[in-house]
Amino acid sequence: MAALCKRAPGPGMTLERVGVPVLGPSDVLVRVRKAGICGTDQHIFTWDTWAQRRIKPPLIVGHEFMGLVAATGSAVRGFEVGDRVSAEGHISCGLCLLCRTGEAHICEHVHIIGVDSDGAFAEYIRMPAVNVWKLDPQIPDEIAAIFDPLGNAVHTVMAAGVSTKSVVITGVGSIGLMAILVARAAGAASVFAIDVNPSKLALAERVGADAVFHANDPNLIDEILRRTSGDGADVLLEMSGSASAIDAGLHMLRNGGRAALLGIPPDDVKINLAERIIFKGLTVLGINGRKMFETWYQTEALVKSGRVDLRPIITHVVPFTAFEDAFELMRSGVAAKIVLDVEGTA
Repeated sequence: MAALCKRAPGPGMTLERVGVPVLGPSDVLVRVRKAGICGTDQHIFTWDTWAQRRIKPPLIVGHEFMGLVAATGSAVRGFEVGDRVSAEGHISCGLCLLCRTGEAHICEHVHIIGVDSDGAFAEYIRMPAVNVWKLDPQIPDEIAAIFDPLGNAVHTVMAAGVSTKSVVITGVGSIGLMAILVARAAGAASVFAIDVNPSKLALAERVGADAVFHANDPNLIDEILRRTSGDGADVLLEMSGSASAIDAGLHMLRNGGRAALLGIPPDDVKINLAERIIFKGLTVLGINGRKMFETWYQTEALVKSGRVDLRPIITHVVPFTAFEDAFELMRSGVAAKIVLDVEGTA
């Protein structure tokens, strides 16, 4: 099969011919049709500090995908060849305290496809049957392929409790843009988007932000305070991982507000805990992945209802063989969400 591999340390990836995965009795083999590119894949492609610390080549990259069941292991029930499926890419142990108490998304021994084990940028992927999600026929392939990042947005918004609240979103890459849609669907009273990329801010307005702001605007915090009656926003959804964005976001929250942090900083972050959190009485939530599988049900319901429409955010669908062009589009900031078309790869 064709697969996009990180063969050795260093920038770039290579499209290679490798063996089709061998199934165990509890596994499902999925023929991949569409796969989404995310920030993690970009880290691995450029081989930045995070990737150097975390990734151990050789590795097939990618963790957002959908496809058709091609084969099932002898112990698998509930799936048939030809079923349209996606899958939860965080594979938990099922045995630790967290897995046994309903928090498998933060399993102590979790490993992630495309990061810790071979992933979805390939014609076939092997997944444990328990991680496979049967797709509703109403959901198009391109949207089904990015349920993983949409689930990140859903988890963040639902944990923060945005209904009737004023919401600030710092960082409107693809997941931040999705969070605007989800926050609106969840009943947010107002949504303000902040970023450094003008094209992303324009797209944020298009998908429903009430106002957008450049992160370097010297009047940013005063403007958020003005638009929230001088109190500050009720909720912060932090999607950027930028130290300055985290600090500014906490600053513009009202006393007693809630901050849900999803963005991953590239290094340690220095925060004045007393001024930004303790004296303000903030509730700060660390968000990791998706709740298994509560978030998947919520995500499906939002998409099926039509209240969350990802089509404006999927800016490019690129042939699998043109993966280098896709990563350049992502690096340049031109793209929001890119989906690779794997189906029909020679």
